[in-house]
Amino acid sequence: MRESMRRLAFDDGEEKAVRGVRRVRVELLDGDHITIEVHRKARGEDLLDRICEDLDVAEKDYFGLLHLQRGDPRVWVDLNKRLSKTFRNEPWEVMFAVKFYPPEPTALEDEVSRYQIGLAVKKDIAEGRLPCSPITLALLSSYELQAAAGDHGAGCQCGALLAAAPPPPAPLARSALQDNVHALYLKHRGMSPAQAELQYLASAARLPLYGAHTHAARDVTLALSAAGLALCNEGVVLSRFPWPKIIKMSYNKRSFTLKLRASEFDEFETDVSFKLPSTRACKKLWKCSVEHHIFFRREAPVSVPGRHGAWGSPSCRRTLRQLRARPPHLTS
Repeated sequence: MRESMRRLAFDDGEEKAVRGVRRVRVELLDGDHITIEVHRKARGEDLLDRICEDLDVAEKDYFGLLHLQRGDPRVWVDLNKRLSKTFRNEPWEVMFAVKFYPPEPTALEDEVSRYQIGLAVKKDIAEGRLPCSPITLALLSSYELQAAAGDHGAGCQCGALLAAAPPPPAPLARSALQDNVHALYLKHRGMSPAQAELQYLASAARLPLYGAHTHAARDVTLALSAAGLALCNEGVVLSRFPWPKIIKMSYNKRSFTLKLRASEFDEFETDVSFKLPSTRACKKLWKCSVEHHIFFRREAPVSVPGRHGAWGSPSCRRTLRQLRARPPHLTS
């Protein structure tokens, strides 16, 4: 009798804890939040699969999960690791994000995946991770307005959408940006929302830092993308190291080193080193670099040896070549 009373006293959260169920609060790319329940032994890839299933995202290998760690809000959840090894107190909190930006986003077969990548690009611009010139910002905003409101003068109210446009780069005034957006918007008459979204993605993909993950080093910013590694300063690309040029990437404490292939003008291979703020930041850059190299350059995922033995499998289950070879409805 006493045992029965004790069981009845359990609330729903306690019962789920007893069953090994954990709650995960997920921030989506549009700013909304959802709560997903997973088993306490679930791995990162199990949670990512659940989120993609709920959102109907077919080409899920481009996406990943971010979480807060030691003040850094952009740390990737290891898909091969149990979530209970990363998180402690419930609800576990993650952000759904694009980890590997496709070089040609308009070529994606899955419409929902294209939409999510479009949301990620808009978020990158709004939060300052993807810098662009005032005229490019106006062009992108005009496509966004066309996709959301349709043709100008067709009974739509575009004032609120113009007011909600991303803040313009200094010293451009918001009024000037809105005037440019409105002038470009008038030229899109007859363009369907789907066409406007495609034009938005095509224009954004031409930006120098499209899809780049940035890491701060001494006197320079390192940006990783599908093309390779770029050196930037205040959003301006100074030089690039394409993936075919890079032979090896390594780190030692706070020093990150690239071994570069000899060019037609060089007799020997070249080493280029960068100082990072901490050993942890250096390891994060190295791991992100290795994952990007595997995803965009390799035929299939491979295990990578670390400084102290095997690093293990990368946090990508399929490479870009594998995704292009198999349509999303044939992948599992």
